[in-house]
Amino acid sequence: MAKTMSPSMHEMTDGQIDKAVDAYRTMLRKHRAELGSGSVQQVLTQPNYLGEQVGVLRRFVKAVSNIIICCAKVNRSQKPQEAIKATGRVQYVSNDVVASMPHGESEDVEVVFFNLGCFVSDNDLEKEYELRGLKPVDPYSLAKVNEDDPAFADTKPNATHWKDSNGKWCYAAFSQWHGSGRHVYVRRNDNDWDDGWWFAGLRK
Repeated sequence: MAKTMSPSMHEMTDGQIDKAVDAYRTMLRKHRAELGSGSVQQVLTQPNYLGEQVGVLRRFVKAVSNIIICCAKVNRSQKPQEAIKATGRVQYVSNDVVASMPHGESEDVEVVFFNLGCFVSDNDLEKEYELRGLKPVDPYSLAKVNEDDPAFADTKPNATHWKDSNGKWCYAAFSQWHGSGRHVYVRRNDNDWDDGWWFAGLRK
């Protein structure tokens, strides 16, 4: 079952402001020995300094403000090909990549989906996972989400990625193309992802 998390319409509260300021104060005290007093005084007089601090918070808020969460119960005893076949989708796969899919661990999973709205490379996608406190979901879990809700990828084409033993990026992706049905791709990847994809992760 999918649960959409949308940004709150309410503004930041006074309590949240106090918490953010307290956390920043604690962090500055922790690192005060690394920051020279004279240099800090000069920075504090620069008009752009505080604006950039707010910009950092805004970047993190944006990263978590529009996500979809799907829960699934994964059969970890399945072989890789069985997990893909169970989705009932047309397969465009490389058998050796399927055989090397990361297996995952937990039976009950909460898969978090996010969309960047821009083109991204696999290397930069890893940074986006980090920004959200996520790691790429294993293909078994992603396959189960799409097995349970085949229509999900019709409007939210979704994917995960990993590196094989040779350090090459691989991916599992679920989508639907008008007139040609629902597909699953499990292959190596040499291209950037376009802006329509939703990327799947697990909380660290």
